[in-house]
Amino acid sequence: MGRFAAGESPAMDRLVADAVAEIGADVSAAKAPRLAGVVLGGGYGRGEGGVFVRRDGSETLYNDLDFFAITESGAGDADIAAITVALEPVSRKWSGRLGIDVDFTVRTPWRIRHDQDRLMIQELLHGHVDVAGRGGAELFAGVKRLQPGELPAMEAARLLMNRGMGLMFARESSDPAFAARNVNKCVLGSGDAALIARGGYLWKASERAKALGDGLYSAALEWKFRPRAEAVCGWETARETWLAALERVNQSLPDASARSAYQAVRWIARRRSIGDPRTMGMDPVVRILRRLERVVRGRAAVGDSLRRDWNVFN
Repeated sequence: MGRFAAGESPAMDRLVADAVAEIGADVSAAKAPRLAGVVLGGGYGRGEGGVFVRRDGSETLYNDLDFFAITESGAGDADIAAITVALEPVSRKWSGRLGIDVDFTVRTPWRIRHDQDRLMIQELLHGHVDVAGRGGAELFAGVKRLQPGELPAMEAARLLMNRGMGLMFARESSDPAFAARNVNKCVLGSGDAALIARGGYLWKASERAKALGDGLYSAALEWKFRPRAEAVCGWETARETWLAALERVNQSLPDASARSAYQAVRWIARRRSIGDPRTMGMDPVVRILRRLERVVRGRAAVGDSLRRDWNVFN
């Protein structure tokens, strides 16, 4: 199946390959109703998974194993719930065995097509490993594969929204490892968002680092592939990197202030509130990002309301 970990790590590649084969057998044995197939996405699915090297030189997996379970066409909410329940024991078993989170995200073919402009879906299309049931060639038939430069600017805004929230969580956390990981993700996400905003995103992380030519991004990418205890940079440096990327992304969103009844209804339907009247009718990602900028600049607290908004629209 090829390499899963970035760089040279035969032991971790074998570990993931063996685990994926057994997980595929467990998925098949679970007999989840209306499940068409399962693929491995995320870093290991793209061959860019991280490997943590302990002080004694031994290696262990670092990132989550992100599986996508694709339903049969026409599956509904009840089917999604049933598949989720059927795969939960597999997730629990392998999370315990591997010491990392093993997650199954259930999606219908309609949802994949609906979200085909999303960075998450495009990365899945361009880098995944077949695990059980039908393969990706069949599961993703009819889903448009974008050129990296075709990613919409809103995906840059979404990326900054998520990485900005992670940065704030890092500041609040008493766990140094959690903080270091989210500081690093913020640096990488900021660089990736800047590339999307200028139409220069690339599917391979090493190619993005070369295109950016930024030393901090390259150091953060090295950290991602071979993480360590200390952060790649201080929190304030990550904050300034995020703000600089936000300025670039804002320039690529000429319609960021656009308002529509659809976006207003979308917000009210999912949040059961109108939120800030000053941003009523804007895209929810833009609404959240504007509030988050004030928080990152130190002009407001995160607050429970912002957390809830982010949880709904991230």
